[in-house]
Amino acid sequence: MIGCGIFFPGVQANAVGNAVTQIFGDGVMLASLLGTFSSHKLIGLGFILLLLGIIIFGGIKRIATFAEFVVPFMAFAYILLALIVIGMNIDQLPALIKLIISDAFTAQAGLGASIAWGVKRGVYSNEAGLGTGTHAAAAAETEHPSQQGLVQAFSVYVDTLLVCSATAFMILITQQYNVQGNLPEGQFIVQHLPANTEIGTAAFTQLALQTVFGKFGAIFVGLALFFFAFTTIVAYYYIAETNIAYLNRHFKRGIPLIVVKIVMMLMVAYGTLNSSGYIWNLGDIGVGLMAWINIGGIFIIFFQAKPTLLCLRDYEDQLKSDRPISFDPEKLGIYNAYYWEKRLSVKRRKPQKTTN
Repeated sequence: MIGCGIFFPGVQANAVGNAVTQIFGDGVMLASLLGTFSSHKLIGLGFILLLLGIIIFGGIKRIATFAEFVVPFMAFAYILLALIVIGMNIDQLPALIKLIISDAFTAQAGLGASIAWGVKRGVYSNEAGLGTGTHAAAAAETEHPSQQGLVQAFSVYVDTLLVCSATAFMILITQQYNVQGNLPEGQFIVQHLPANTEIGTAAFTQLALQTVFGKFGAIFVGLALFFFAFTTIVAYYYIAETNIAYLNRHFKRGIPLIVVKIVMMLMVAYGTLNSSGYIWNLGDIGVGLMAWINIGGIFIIFFQAKPTLLCLRDYEDQLKSDRPISFDPEKLGIYNAYYWEKRLSVKRRKPQKTTN
């Protein structure tokens, strides 16, 4: 509840706010008691809060259904545009691959960057090890839990190897990036863009697409980012609500749920209006807390019972035997899996069809 309700929403909201200003500019800078804010960013924030409020307070399913169809289309279109950008700069591809390989096998990359940046940012993409993916996976209807487990494992490769690699290749092949390292502000190890281009935002990606597609590239990234980030925020709310439902399963959960809704909307506003570096640091704290607790729990469960391996072997055995796929948790020594126990008992009570 704390990770998805407080730490994570601001990171996604911040990305949307920065994408809006990258497309439309800052507009009028408005001074307030809380600081000076861009009018365009405030308009974007108002739109996000309106939609988010309609969904989490009103429970309207049409927007969620719309996003369910739009997001896969956006992901496909994003990868397609990335391939076009790479194709338009294909003569730079050998030098790009050489740059990636030569940098990857340096001590700085292997010992520092891969952990400090690769792991931290990769986790935001695929959520591996955080324990957040289990909520959506558990809502899927399958004949055996290993079926969904294999899909979840495959999604890590789709997110990181396809979408993230497409982004990296676009930015590097068009040279739309700066590398700051640990230098003072305004000084760069590598500088291809103006010093005021904010690192840690979607600016590099928007500028990379802009080199081929003009203003449309920046607008498309902004729209794609809105759908990706907004649906992620809604997913964070779903995860927080699910945990409240579990903790308060014997009581009414009205007040705690209202508190989480309000806190999440405040964090979205806070994340949109603050600087990227600060919000990412806040998100990293949440990722660290959740990952260490979750991975620790996984190790304990693994050494105690190995339920995941038992499930996988059971599923593979059923595939080899050509039997109808089913799951009996108690047969594998897995107890308190109420959903699967109930489902199996219903199946057993149903009359079997016979042929003469």
